[in-house]
Amino acid sequence: MQNLVFAQIANLKHDIETISEEAKGIVGVGIMDLKTGEKILLNEDHQFPMQSVFKFPLGMAVMGQVDKGKLSLSQKVHVTKEDLNPKTWSPLQKKYPEGGVDVTIEDLLKYTVSQSDNNGCDILFRLVGGPKQVDKYVKGLGVKEMNIVATEEEMSKSWDVQYTNWCRPSGMLKLLDVFYKSQKLSKTSTEFLMKLLIETTTGPNRMKGLLPKDAVVAHKTGTSGTNAAGILAAANDAGIMILPNGKQIAVVVYVSETRVDEKTRDGVIAKITRAAWDYYSAK
Repeated sequence: MQNLVFAQIANLKHDIETISEEAKGIVGVGIMDLKTGEKILLNEDHQFPMQSVFKFPLGMAVMGQVDKGKLSLSQKVHVTKEDLNPKTWSPLQKKYPEGGVDVTIEDLLKYTVSQSDNNGCDILFRLVGGPKQVDKYVKGLGVKEMNIVATEEEMSKSWDVQYTNWCRPSGMLKLLDVFYKSQKLSKTSTEFLMKLLIETTTGPNRMKGLLPKDAVVAHKTGTSGTNAAGILAAANDAGIMILPNGKQIAVVVYVSETRVDEKTRDGVIAKITRAAWDYYSAK
């Protein structure tokens, strides 16, 4: 029986490797059954630029402060026009172009996690003491395979800065495991952040692209720009699938250093996710 399981895992890993070749770049994959701990890793030692995937650990750090009573979801933050860079992705800026509004931390989290708002992200960074404090929080959870040092604003100023916010696939699996099992956050905070991840609006053709329409996926995407050589540094998606059979499967796919188009990049993430879905649905 054990030999059969090994063979099935080997087949899934082979399928993932074959799909990854379509990206014509570097692809990092982490898949883990959150109950049994069974996992598959591809390019596990490579340091992939996270881009906006780092808004998930930021969200955890904010909720950690909420649990300690240092912050409150109902607490209002005054947002000025200077806080709202119009040249970055920001539904918050589109709604309040002139600033001068008070926004609750709950709403800032919704903008930042569910809609990947870059201005909301940097406002939250300031609230918790900056990227280094989030990095310290993550490493305090036992996740050493992740590095968070730069804000969205800092990443926008230089192509190379995005590579300083890196993560290995194994590190994100570990963080997703700690998060889902409510090992460090309260049950209430875990459920709140889980809801925001399920409500993610970005990257609909990535993890969810080939899954049933009613599939429950709590995930966070991340995407870089393209440099003068036509190379994209990051097209990412990471999260947790809740299968109809009750299994909870963490999936991390980082696509990096590629010249293929968006449809192909997203397709690689979607196909790998679907392969994991089919494998764990049949077990």
